[in-house]
Amino acid sequence: MKNITNWLSAIRLRTLPLSLAGIIVAGCLAEYNGFFSWQIFLLAIATTISFQILSNLANDYGDAEKGTDNEDRIGPERAIQSGNISPKKMLHAIQINILISIGLTVGLIISAFGSKHLLLAILFLGIAVFALRSAIKYTMGSKAYGYRGLGDVYVFLFFGIVSVLGCYILFAKQIDHVTFLPAISIGLFSAGVLNLNNMRDIESDLKSNKITTAVKLGKIKAKKYHNFLIITAIITSFIFGILYYVSVFNLIFFVAYIPLILHLKRVNNITNLKDFDPELKKLALSTVLFALLLGIGHLL
Repeated sequence: MKNITNWLSAIRLRTLPLSLAGIIVAGCLAEYNGFFSWQIFLLAIATTISFQILSNLANDYGDAEKGTDNEDRIGPERAIQSGNISPKKMLHAIQINILISIGLTVGLIISAFGSKHLLLAILFLGIAVFALRSAIKYTMGSKAYGYRGLGDVYVFLFFGIVSVLGCYILFAKQIDHVTFLPAISIGLFSAGVLNLNNMRDIESDLKSNKITTAVKLGKIKAKKYHNFLIITAIITSFIFGILYYVSVFNLIFFVAYIPLILHLKRVNNITNLKDFDPELKKLALSTVLFALLLGIGHLL
């Protein structure tokens, strides 16, 4: 039982809902336009979760390997850092998860495109390879992009653009302008979650030479950057609501602005780094709420 608990901790269950926000929006917009498929939707969810788990395990291994996870770190104790899981076992789990991710990806592509859309199938296979590599290389290896201030860019791309636009194409086999603004909003909110994580760990990351965007900017400018991410996400989603207005139900996602604005107020008043940690969960849940309300609002 303890072994299972250790692995559940390593998987970081609390990070998984955020990865589904883009899938939820894409699925609802696809249903609205008559392209939805439960098989594709469920496979997309399973594939996304597998990639997120892979990223979490690789992150645990990479940070432990580089000595970033140490006693100076404020966040939850990691699996290898605590000694609950050995580096060898973690590496083995990463290898197994890679195989699972590949299997789910192939199943998703075949389910979505079959043999009728070969070019799209090849394109998505290439995107999947890039995503797989990115999940591993966030902290693992000598050129880990998470140590060079590029984590925000990758999160924006994969949690926003690829998640919403890519998943919608799986359903519709075409790009639709209706997905652009929601993809940008969710990508920015997701980058905000990462920025909170990096602001919390700014001092320990600096000591470990992990150069995140927060480390580059410093404490004061990192907060300003966070405000920019969340406010810009709100603005782009507001524009979406106005441009694609059909009924008052479409605007129900405006309700999600309330916890988001309260979140910004709390973040701007934080002086103790450990107080950023609770805001991680709150922003992630607010993003999922935003995705659910935006999607459902277009189905009512």
